[in-house]
Amino acid sequence: MMTKAGNDPVSVSIENGVGLIGLDNPPVNALGAALRKGLSDAVAALNNDPAVRVISVYGTGRCLSAGADIREFGKPPQEPRLPDVLDQIEASAKPVIAVVHGTTLGGGLELALACHARIGLPGAQLGLPEVTLGILPGAGGTQRLPRLIGLQEAVDIISSGRRVGTDEAAALGILDRTDTRSPREAALAAATGVARGGMPTRRTGQIVARIDPELIRQAIEKLQRKRPALAAPIKAVEAIAHAEKPIAEGLKAERALFLELMDSPDRQGLIHAFDAERVARHFPETSATPRPVGQVGVIGGGTMGSGIATALLQAGIPVILVETAAARAEAARAAVAGNLDNAVRRGKVSATARDAQLAMLTVTADLEGLADVDMVIEAVYEDMAVKTGIFGRLDQICKPGAVLGTNTSYLDVNAIAAATSRPQDVIGLHFFSPAHVMRLLEVVVADKTVPEVVATALALAGRMKKVAVRSGVCDGFIGNRILAHYRKAADYMLLDGASFQQIDRALEDFGFAMGPFAVGDLAGLDIGWATRKRKAATRPVKERYVAVADRICERGWFGRKTGRGYYLYGDDKTREPNPEVAAMIEAERADKGITPRAFSDDEIVSRYMTAMISEAARVVKEGIALRPIDVDAVFLFGYGFPRHLGGPLNYADRIGAAALIERIETYAAEDAYYWQVPALLRELAHSGRSFADLNKE
Repeated sequence: MMTKAGNDPVSVSIENGVGLIGLDNPPVNALGAALRKGLSDAVAALNNDPAVRVISVYGTGRCLSAGADIREFGKPPQEPRLPDVLDQIEASAKPVIAVVHGTTLGGGLELALACHARIGLPGAQLGLPEVTLGILPGAGGTQRLPRLIGLQEAVDIISSGRRVGTDEAAALGILDRTDTRSPREAALAAATGVARGGMPTRRTGQIVARIDPELIRQAIEKLQRKRPALAAPIKAVEAIAHAEKPIAEGLKAERALFLELMDSPDRQGLIHAFDAERVARHFPETSATPRPVGQVGVIGGGTMGSGIATALLQAGIPVILVETAAARAEAARAAVAGNLDNAVRRGKVSATARDAQLAMLTVTADLEGLADVDMVIEAVYEDMAVKTGIFGRLDQICKPGAVLGTNTSYLDVNAIAAATSRPQDVIGLHFFSPAHVMRLLEVVVADKTVPEVVATALALAGRMKKVAVRSGVCDGFIGNRILAHYRKAADYMLLDGASFQQIDRALEDFGFAMGPFAVGDLAGLDIGWATRKRKAATRPVKERYVAVADRICERGWFGRKTGRGYYLYGDDKTREPNPEVAAMIEAERADKGITPRAFSDDEIVSRYMTAMISEAARVVKEGIALRPIDVDAVFLFGYGFPRHLGGPLNYADRIGAAALIERIETYAAEDAYYWQVPALLRELAHSGRSFADLNKE
């Protein structure tokens, strides 16, 4: 017997004394209100049926459940609440078994933890990622997981939000057994085993947890050192500390901490960051039909080109990698092989998968080898003459309809397209280094790029698991254009009295993974130097210019790759300030007649962030970015912006347009050329709207 009405997200059937509850809410069995009610009703009905001895819960489709329904985010809670449903399951008079398969996260794993036994299928991914959204597991995860697997392992999984696979979950004790059958077959077999006494069950809430206060203290101190700006991981550990209490008391404490985090600005920022990844993929050209891409050519086998080739191979796309000479081509092959070897060492892929990926790579020194590829991605040095020369040759070599992409970071994609007779097929594809690791891809749409080519780039980004953001054409596009502006703010503070160490430290304390001077060293100071030299002839006379970075580069110091830049780098990857840079700064100040003054960390953050927001507002006003949230996506996934702040324009809404204008007008008293109020900020202040409102328009 099976019952399921229409679009009911839960099906119920009974076979040989086993009550089977199937979660059927595609695509990921999200635990929305209808599913929660259906699950609660099913458990109650099966408990009241004398023919049923054991109950099994399984998921149809991709997984048991990937967790909460994102459509309910930000809305008033609907009954029944998930904690109440899970308490009902744990209190069930009849044993309840969960079959875990696919991506079982958050509330989905909490559902499994509330059951009396858990069966895992191959390839399952389990986790409690709530801390990445600024909250903690609020349906028993912090109380039931430590009871099952112990304190230290539970702290690790919950405070990091990391996922564990089937084998690790079984070894830890999250799973009682594994099975290779289908979810429904495994559910029936496990329940039958329980009914026959061949498989034990237990109520998680009745397990006595042992809490070591010293371990809790150390875990909190470690989190405070590593991520001081994030409250959720710390609160999660505080909740775990209550797991030694009776389960009802522990759940009450967990709920109180959960509700405390629900009202925090961190949660709003992290939810916004979550949304940014989804919203950014909505291009105006999304409805166009992508061109098929079976093979891609990559021109240039340096760090960027080999990284792009690696990312393509990892996406299952055959690559022809072109270099200028046979020796360089073989070096590029070795670089790609090294990238894939690193993936094996990190456990990302198997050696067999690595070998299959490398077999899809062809290297050559002959550009003619790209005659039959469906797409080309040029990744050579940032020189307009070099790039236009290559595109002129591609115009003659590539087949009609091939997409011609350029990985330029700053240059005019319209000018590059004009070097061909098919500008409609040319598009900017700005990857971020290392391209096989960084998730951001700026898709730069030139004036004559047709929608099908844009849709092709978006589809390729999806295959490569990149976060694609659409950008218009300007110098630097979205990210590097804004970067150039706020980096000037950092340089001006350096010249006016702050040290580069203080600026980096203040911004790292604010939440950035690295400060701007450390980032410059990591990226390579020669890259910015080349850009400054390219733009020198058009630099406005009124603009202040800080030459410290130029002086560093003139010494042949380009950052990490040369062992010194703003910092000195040891073999153990440690860094310490380069004392010779301080002398360069003093010389620059003396040359310009500047008497250095003190800056507080708060002022450093204020100036840096205000400069970032100001240029971001101009980028949105000019239509270079479609929406404010696209700017946020660029900085979240490409520039290490603090995720809990949600991106620069989400953070701007916390400050408010009027307050930002007041800051800019204050700073303009000392440098009116640099500090100018963007028109969009004035519009928002006048209308009372926010950047969030613009995202909805």
